[in-house]
Amino acid sequence: MAARKSSFLRLFKFATVGSLGLLWDTCTVLSLRDIIGLNAAALAAYFVAASFNWTLNRVWTFRDVGRHDHPLLQWLRFLSANSLAFFLNRGTVYLLFFFSPFCVNHPVVALAVGALAGMGANFKLSERLVFRERPPQSVLELGEISVGMVDPELPQPQTDEASSGRDNP
Repeated sequence: MAARKSSFLRLFKFATVGSLGLLWDTCTVLSLRDIIGLNAAALAAYFVAASFNWTLNRVWTFRDVGRHDHPLLQWLRFLSANSLAFFLNRGTVYLLFFFSPFCVNHPVVALAVGALAGMGANFKLSERLVFRERPPQSVLELGEISVGMVDPELPQPQTDEASSGRDNP
């Protein structure tokens, strides 16, 4: 029961951070669209909002885990782990821009729908791959965790090759 409550609280914090990220996203789009165009502004705004969200999630939502990583490496892992959510989010935004003149005139609507489309994937991927006690030890392990082949919180057994080099002089 305590684990479920903790997970719900973490999801609530993640959603709160995401709501603040939507504000950054919207402000960035509105600030840049007349300068670089709506599509480029929406792309740039994603990275501004994602960076803002990573920072708040690091210091608030997941402050009790994932502090062993160098911040730059963790930020890069956050962006790469959430690339699926990026396509859900921005795919939805661009589809709405393409099919809805209303969304072109009021981009906040498309941005909000896009944020909702990517939030669930963002949360699960952030929890499993970015903010953890033990980061993936290899690209292979990162892939195995991503597709659910390996439980990310269980220690992985050492292979004979890896342990034989340390045990024998």
